[in-house]
Amino acid sequence: MSTSAPVVETAREGRSAAGWGSWRFVTQNFYVRRLFKALVTVWVVSTIIFFLIRLLPGNPVEQYISRLIETQGMDYENARMQAAALFAIDLDAPLWVQYGEYLGNLLSGNLGVSITSPGTPVTAMIGRFLPWTLFSVGVGLILSFTLGILLGLMMAYRREGVLDHVLTILASIVSSVPNYLLGILLVVWLGVQWKVLPIAQMRGTMSPGVVPAFTFVFVYDALYHAFLPIFTYVLTTIGNWMLSMKGSTVGTLGEDFVTVARARGLKDWRITTAYVGRNAALPLFTQLTIAIGFVVGGSFLIETIFQYQGIGYVLGSAIAQRDYPVMQGVFLVITMSVILANLLADFLYGWLDPRIKVS
Repeated sequence: MSTSAPVVETAREGRSAAGWGSWRFVTQNFYVRRLFKALVTVWVVSTIIFFLIRLLPGNPVEQYISRLIETQGMDYENARMQAAALFAIDLDAPLWVQYGEYLGNLLSGNLGVSITSPGTPVTAMIGRFLPWTLFSVGVGLILSFTLGILLGLMMAYRREGVLDHVLTILASIVSSVPNYLLGILLVVWLGVQWKVLPIAQMRGTMSPGVVPAFTFVFVYDALYHAFLPIFTYVLTTIGNWMLSMKGSTVGTLGEDFVTVARARGLKDWRITTAYVGRNAALPLFTQLTIAIGFVVGGSFLIETIFQYQGIGYVLGSAIAQRDYPVMQGVFLVITMSVILANLLADFLYGWLDPRIKVS
């Protein structure tokens, strides 16, 4: 018995050390901490979204009842009975019960069913309209980032010149104009006053009769309908990339490795591409990962103005009709995109600079 006691104690110490080692790995590992923080953020934001949308004045049942009374002349009781049979949600249930059902469905990957379009799952609506938003905003973001990098590089090499002053003024102007205001101006000027573009024909995401396929006709038609949103995204974001790239390039030009490269007799284009451009653009790539997270959320007003049927357009309709499941689902997608982008930026920072993981 005396010989078994030390063995038992040693086993306990071993299990304790193993448990402490596992907990220490969770708390001190850079990537695990960031992932845990992202999951907690998703839960907190989802909870805030759930309660905030229920603070909006009116609900879908009341709006539907009012519409039946105004359009069909029904009395309140009959209109309420029809609304109760139509909507697949019990808004009279206690809020904590609704919240429990919401979390349970969320953990099982069920975002619910639209209460203004009975029988239509929210995931199906998101899967149908989200690709159009990713297409329009994604193309606009790539174009603005690429053009901003090139123009910012030119501004840095021609600093204090005429080109630098002109581009700096233009970049400052376009970056200070809100995207929704520019969208309204484009509709008024190009579509109404000057009649340069057929705004009415460019609404929607596809023309009637066009079949989605990887063909020239479909790609051209998709770009035709997405032209104004893409153009708006490019104009309102390119200024920030230009100014950021200019500042980063000016700082890189003063580095010692650039001086050494010139002393070695390397050609200017080689120094610009392999030394200056690559190192100056590196901080902007981390900003790009964060900007990608706002791709979904930044489409709300633009898609509403141009009647471009993406996820932002769906969100606007859901807010107007108080479609709670659709609002919750779209806001969750927006939240997830921002959090995943920040998580990617954290991982990228940690990979580029190991000192961040130590701190």
